[in-house]
Amino acid sequence: MARFLFEGRYSSEGVKGILKEGGTGRVKAVKDALEKFGGKIEAFYFAFGDTDIYIVVDGIDEETALAFVLGVGASGALANVKTTVLLTPAEVDEAAKKTMTYRAPGR
Repeated sequence: MARFLFEGRYSSEGVKGILKEGGTGRVKAVKDALEKFGGKIEAFYFAFGDTDIYIVVDGIDEETALAFVLGVGASGALANVKTTVLLTPAEVDEAAKKTMTYRAPGR
């Protein structure tokens, strides 16, 4: 299973939901949705600026991450979602052990 960072910006409808339910209400809703997929929230932060929320999720695969983003996107609550796969240092070590031959363009 992979770990993902989801970044999002609330739509005007999403902001109305925050004002109605508060931040803890949104965290609970996301937690409940992810637990049905077998995932768990490692971190959930609200911010202001270009990004309104940062959520780190563990215990799901790529297809599940996409299903989560599609479900949230279909709700209309977010105007923009960005998903990043996160890797542990040990996973980077394993990747570094895999060798390949590659010829750069023009060489």
